[in-house]
Amino acid sequence: MTDDLFRIWVYLSATPLLGLTLTLVAYQFGLWCAVRAQFHPFANPVLIAMTLIALLLWLTKTPYKTYFEGAQFVHFLLGTATVALAVPFFERIAALRRDAFALTVGLVAGAVSTLIVAIFFAKLFGASSASIASLIPKAVTAPIAMGISEAIGGIPTLSAVFCIVTGIVGAASGKLIFDALGIKSMSVRGFSLGANAHGIGTARAYLVSAEAGAFAGLALGLHGIVASLALPWIARWIL
Repeated sequence: MTDDLFRIWVYLSATPLLGLTLTLVAYQFGLWCAVRAQFHPFANPVLIAMTLIALLLWLTKTPYKTYFEGAQFVHFLLGTATVALAVPFFERIAALRRDAFALTVGLVAGAVSTLIVAIFFAKLFGASSASIASLIPKAVTAPIAMGISEAIGGIPTLSAVFCIVTGIVGAASGKLIFDALGIKSMSVRGFSLGANAHGIGTARAYLVSAEAGAFAGLALGLHGIVASLALPWIARWIL
């Protein structure tokens, strides 16, 4: 059995299938753990999958470039999935019109506050201009954040890391914060997660309820549109 697994690993490590196979298997294992934990916020499938892949690449001394040759297929679908968020946006167009002012205030408040906090601590600890530029779009979904980062002089891959960490922290701590603040509305919970924890937060919201997921997708899409237009201008002033 061990010899068979070793032969499979030797074969995969020499082909682009390595990254794709590792990504799919690791995520399925993370999802299995999440189901067994009854979708506890800290049993995040993405976090589990990331940890497993990083540990395996480190133990086998496999270069990240080799892994990404296959993982780029999943990376390509990330942009497609982001565009597909237009569907919940369209389905909630009536709510958007009805609560346009409240949603706009909430979106702007969330976007501005997370930007101010991030920039304050980055400058406090002496981060470089490139690191600050990479940090600016951290609350936007990764495909859009990477494009913004490249346009303002940041490092797209570093921005992707910041986005993932932000999403995981937001998805894991969201329930605790909402409960502490007494926020019970699924629409408010979902919108907050989508606006600040982007894709991972939206996935978490969908696990809680369809309403929360729909509003999270709405916030994610709106934040992406606003950020892609505003952040390049804001970044010139900050940097």
